[in-house]
Amino acid sequence: MIVTLIVVCEVGFWVLLAGGLSLRYLARMPRAGIAVLLMEPVLELVLLIATAVDLRNGATADWKHGLAAVYLGFSVGLGHSTIKWADQRFAHRFAGGPPPVKPPKYGTARAVHEWKTAGKWVLAAVVAMGLLQAAIMYIGTSGDVSSLRMWQSKMLWVIGINVVIALSHTLWPKQPKPGAEKKTEQENTEQPLTRR
Repeated sequence: MIVTLIVVCEVGFWVLLAGGLSLRYLARMPRAGIAVLLMEPVLELVLLIATAVDLRNGATADWKHGLAAVYLGFSVGLGHSTIKWADQRFAHRFAGGPPPVKPPKYGTARAVHEWKTAGKWVLAAVVAMGLLQAAIMYIGTSGDVSSLRMWQSKMLWVIGINVVIALSHTLWPKQPKPGAEKKTEQENTEQPLTRR
């Protein structure tokens, strides 16, 4: 049941996103579009409640419950930026909006961008670890929590990998090729430092 709910939540996320953006840009009903987009957290709430009820009813904690916690964490950490990413592309494609923002390619601007991106992934992993820890504490010593601990260790890897990537762009920033500096400066001044 938990895996099915995760799939339903993921499909529901994209259906609500497409519906909300369609209302906002195609039907020119921005308030209705926002109302639909605001329904997306309800999906995560349903999954959270279903997982808690499943554990309360005596289900053995396994990888499915861990996956639910990770999904919820990633929804918190990356959901907003995913909506923003889709909104930019939808507005450009269907409503004559500006082209989607591209991340900076070089130097300090790229390093700052990578740290912001890492921050989103770290937030997602920390929220997932917190939910996993809550489940572990709820189960206590009465059940096997090894699968939940396994998911926590995977989240530590997610944090580590993203920090290493951001750190590498800080310590060894990529530089433009000679002659491309002027073009790069123009790109960086025209586009803000945001991306999915």
